[in-house]
Amino acid sequence: MTALDKIKKQIEENPVIIYMKGTPDMPMCGFSSRTVEALKKCGKEFAYVNIIVDQEIMQELPKYKDWPTFPQVYIKGELIGGCDITLELFESGELKKMIDGAAK
Repeated sequence: MTALDKIKKQIEENPVIIYMKGTPDMPMCGFSSRTVEALKKCGKEFAYVNIIVDQEIMQELPKYKDWPTFPQVYIKGELIGGCDITLELFESGELKKMIDGAAK
């Protein structure tokens, strides 16, 4: 299985997933930390991939949806974006609606 196949499988199998530096309990960059906090405040479980420990995913993920930066948040298979977009969606209340819809 190629890294891109693995990414596709992870995104298809998890309604909400974040590709981040570190883990939700121990983020390794400020952008990942702020994004995870917004996801946590939505009150639903989400999956994560620590790109620091999976270098192949870290190298290939930017090619998957032509998005060069981390973190990357996917909801129901769709790239939502990185930190700034996720925080804007959270502030507007849209992120919670999207996550609630994905959990059904």
